[in-house]
Amino acid sequence: MTVLRDHELIAAFDRAARGYDTLTAANPGYHAHLRRSARRLGLAGRGDGLRVLDLGCGTGASTAALAAVLPGAEITAVDASAGMLRRAAEKTWPARVGFAQAAVEDLAGAGVRGPYDAVFAAYLFRNVTDPDRALATVHGLLAPGGRLAVHEYLLSGRAVHRMVWTAVCAGIVLPAATLLGDGALYRHLWRSVVDFDTAPRFAARVRTAGFTRVRVLPLPGWQTGIAHTVVAERAGRRTEDTR
Repeated sequence: MTVLRDHELIAAFDRAARGYDTLTAANPGYHAHLRRSARRLGLAGRGDGLRVLDLGCGTGASTAALAAVLPGAEITAVDASAGMLRRAAEKTWPARVGFAQAAVEDLAGAGVRGPYDAVFAAYLFRNVTDPDRALATVHGLLAPGGRLAVHEYLLSGRAVHRMVWTAVCAGIVLPAATLLGDGALYRHLWRSVVDFDTAPRFAARVRTAGFTRVRVLPLPGWQTGIAHTVVAERAGRRTEDTR
């Protein structure tokens, strides 16, 4: 099968929104790993006075992780799927958290403009048609010294990790998703990870986009070698150093 793209992918997320939280809740460590990646942004204290962009927020799991780690930050959460955002809007949020519907290719059209002190992107880049363009957009939205954390299924490149990923998808994820009527999206999930960059290849892509201090950090548990946080900075003096 081929991966879904653009409107087909957005429509699949819209359809799957009703059962999305159920499936993610069954993934051991899902929410804890998001909080770990949010901490890996390395922002000082509570994030007071900082602007943080949550790209590909879905039903708000990544937004909740950022709000827990950075309770003083202003968080703008963005997703292209209206269905996912409706689920997010049903939850209770602090006043400093706001949501907008937009694809990463049209953030300015939705009024999403920098500079941001940090950008967090969970499970986003393998789903966009042009990840290099998306990285360039993120780079342009960050203030000098601003930080990026990409939380993503990025295989290590070792055959054993690809085998584990395929076995988990075939034996657990796809049967559960099919029961919920969302098999197409989760077949895309499996294939999109297999077809996308390995963690080292994605890190090289981030460097090519102009980011500095790029690091690849593993996530624990069954996702070791399967999911990583890639952290990086936009070159320049950090915002908090000038205040």
